[in-house]
Amino acid sequence: MIVVATDAPLSDRNLGRLAARAMMGLARTGSDASNGSGDFVIAFSTSPSVRRSAATVSRVNGDSTRRVLMPAELPNDDMSPLFEAVIEATEEAIYNSLFMATTVTSRGRTIEAIPLDRVKEILAKYNVPAR
Repeated sequence: MIVVATDAPLSDRNLGRLAARAMMGLARTGSDASNGSGDFVIAFSTSPSVRRSAATVSRVNGDSTRRVLMPAELPNDDMSPLFEAVIEATEEAIYNSLFMATTVTSRGRTIEAIPLDRVKEILAKYNVPAR
């Protein structure tokens, strides 16, 4: 599961678009998103400007009022930098989780952590700079 949290004032539509880009970050790590992999993303904004609040406006006939939602949202044309950021952040988070993992034993089964020394050797062999 990937969780995308932002303080950018995004509509529900643009949060969905942002969540879709997080899958691109997963793909950059080599995932093939195979059947049964259970990969999914949720995205939310903490921006107060997109919270559902109501403003009161007069109706056309002037006799009564109604409540109209008026959130302030980031326009579509400003989304590209956020798309790039969520792709890079997702990729980085996955690598961090892989390389910071420890060996785990549960129910009589042990899953070994990735041997970082071996990873560094492989990267060096293929001239990939290790950070």
